[in-house]
Amino acid sequence: MELLQNYIDGEWRASNEWQAIDVINPATQQCMARVPYGGATARDVDEAVAAASKVSAAWAEVPVMQRVQPLYRLKALLEEHLEELAEIVTNECGKTRAESIGELQRAIENVETACATPVLMQSEFSENITRGIDEFVIRQPVGICACIAPFNFPGMIPFWFLPYAIACGNTFLIKPSEKVPLTMQKVMGLIDRIGLPAGVVNLVHGGKETVDALLEHPQIKAISFVGSTRVARYIYAKAAQHGKRVQAQGGAKNPVVVLPDADLETTSRIVVDSVYGCAGQRCLAASNILLVGDRQGQVKDALYEAAKSRKTGYGWADGVEMGPVISPGSKARIEQLIEQGTHEGAKVLLDGRGAAIEGFETGNFIKPTVLTDVPLDGELIRTEIFGPVMSLINLSTIEDAVTFINRNAYGNMACLFTSSGASARKFRSEANAGNIGINIGVAAPMAQFPFSGWNDSFFGDLHGQGRHALEFFTQTKVVVERWPKEWSRKF
Repeated sequence: MELLQNYIDGEWRASNEWQAIDVINPATQQCMARVPYGGATARDVDEAVAAASKVSAAWAEVPVMQRVQPLYRLKALLEEHLEELAEIVTNECGKTRAESIGELQRAIENVETACATPVLMQSEFSENITRGIDEFVIRQPVGICACIAPFNFPGMIPFWFLPYAIACGNTFLIKPSEKVPLTMQKVMGLIDRIGLPAGVVNLVHGGKETVDALLEHPQIKAISFVGSTRVARYIYAKAAQHGKRVQAQGGAKNPVVVLPDADLETTSRIVVDSVYGCAGQRCLAASNILLVGDRQGQVKDALYEAAKSRKTGYGWADGVEMGPVISPGSKARIEQLIEQGTHEGAKVLLDGRGAAIEGFETGNFIKPTVLTDVPLDGELIRTEIFGPVMSLINLSTIEDAVTFINRNAYGNMACLFTSSGASARKFRSEANAGNIGINIGVAAPMAQFPFSGWNDSFFGDLHGQGRHALEFFTQTKVVVERWPKEWSRKF
């Protein structure tokens, strides 16, 4: 079984750590590779930082128009290998073929957006701020930056950060999730072909020891993270303690509001896609569905029928709409949360537990689940399930829905389905969430916009993607400049 190597200083290197864990296909339980995992991976970080440091100053001096040229080549290679990369994502993460391709397309869009860095880095200039004195701002690289990536989007999330960091003149380290390291392993093989100087981009494997080494290393200046709120808070605090700038995306409990004037057929289809896409394992998955004025149960019935008809199975198979969750532990945790919901008083309208998929009986499958009468004072309504579970909550007015949303500790996304412009305007103004959807089930920003997040869904100031990413990976320097005429005559 292949033991994965690190990519450091432009070459593949064996880890200093001899212990390893299995990389498991969640649909088959097949071991696809082994990844280094243990304390000695901290030495791998030291080697990667040394390589990045060696080239950092020289890379920062490369003109920005030249720095983005390798990104154009990377975009072309990602497009050329899209199908191959997508299959890797499906096999190690569990997504369907369409979801994997869609994820990688978003990665490519971020590379393309980062190619605009020569324009995005331009700044302000004021002539004669006072007589004979000019003042302007320049943007310079931060230095060595690192990304700690999650398991649920192994192909996309690193590209919220990587292309912007190197286009801005930084060097970069990435630690993929030990659960899904194969996608970035393949991507690094492509990066090896785009003409970057050795050491500009490096990859190190491992677990918590690797993460702590990145957070504590004095030469690393910036940390990007996506994951659970518990870990995001830890990352944010520990990295800040060591003087780093941080962007740490946390968890979510995303509400979707359905008003009585929403189109029933379209709404039910989109909401079900939002809840069960990627088996609910995404930070923009809908979770709490707030049904306003659904006295006859029409919306509830439509959602039930749409959920029941969703086909679950191995993600690369034709017609499959939902794959497995990432691990047996995740499956057990999700099923326990469903059980907890019933103890709190919720009713199971559609039960996806105990799913058996022919030919994949050992897979981590949970079929779409729908809970009704979820109590407002229970734990389930506040807990991120991160699985294919829809909780239906009946409310009377849009005001009740906004109040419910704004009591949420999280603030990643909130969506509204309506045909009323006035209701939409009220919602987008008053709902406390960083990403708002109107008749949209997954309010995922395009690459040129920041992937926003509020409250316990984000720790930091500047988000991933677009101009926020560029600002995060640069530091501003204000120059106040005077050249008196009498001085110039002396030379």
